[in-house]
Amino acid sequence: MSKRLRKLSNHHTKVMRTDLSLATSDPTVSPYFTSSNDADDDESSCSTTGESRDNQSTADSVCNLDPDETTSKNHQPSLQQSQVAASSMLPGRRLTYSFYNQECVTLAKALLGQVMVRMIDGVRVSGVIVETESYLGGEDVASHSHNNKRTPRNEPMYMKPGTSYVYPIYGMYYCFNVSSQGDGSCVLVRALEPLEGMAIMAVGRNQRRKNTTPLKTHQLCNGPSKLCQALDMTKDSCNKLDLATSNVLWLEAGTSIPESQVVIGKRIGIESAGEEWANKPLRFYVADNKFVSVFEKKKANQSLAS
Repeated sequence: MSKRLRKLSNHHTKVMRTDLSLATSDPTVSPYFTSSNDADDDESSCSTTGESRDNQSTADSVCNLDPDETTSKNHQPSLQQSQVAASSMLPGRRLTYSFYNQECVTLAKALLGQVMVRMIDGVRVSGVIVETESYLGGEDVASHSHNNKRTPRNEPMYMKPGTSYVYPIYGMYYCFNVSSQGDGSCVLVRALEPLEGMAIMAVGRNQRRKNTTPLKTHQLCNGPSKLCQALDMTKDSCNKLDLATSNVLWLEAGTSIPESQVVIGKRIGIESAGEEWANKPLRFYVADNKFVSVFEKKKANQSLAS
């Protein structure tokens, strides 16, 4: 994979600079926070318990990106949305330990709108977090740390807030979590809205795809295993990182999503945890965002008290 990524680096750098120029000067062409519910037939998902199963230019044909996705007519965001794109490029925007040092549910909602950055062969690849799930530690039947279970695999869940927890499922996919306050508690990042390096993301996504249909932008990171493929995140490369100091993977300040725009629902793929915990409203996503992995049938927020 790295050889193919290196071939794309020069091309991507030029594209990235163009994208940034457009995003910061003309808010009508940035692709961020669009509102469409197009279905994706290539979904992969995972949780922290049942672990469910989850050609325009030469570079585009290698990456297998849908050429229609590169036209500006599909991207009509607001000025605030283009500022999200610009913010990820500014120095000194990295989120610090104080941001991660929050209770699990609070952190899961706070992560929405923040920018996740991965360095691949010296190139920035990033996306805005648009979907998360909370796993509450010892009491949570759906958590790897249920009953305070502690193993070499789930050790990051007991490390300081802001530690990355990347674990494999089915021997070929990975899921990315961020530790929070509370022993054994963490937040699963389920989906990103691509911001930088979409050509590189497509290379990662196509490594294991059997479907040869070109990917649309919203299909690059709309699932926990998909985003790990797109950002080349594995247990070997991204586990146990301090996100406040790592030069491999970190988060930057993006935008704050108002509560009215956060949809709350049950977590995905954890039916084996039993009815009570399977139905806990611990999944959070940005309303009407096409980059989310799964939409609630009813978009109205559910109460955390249920």
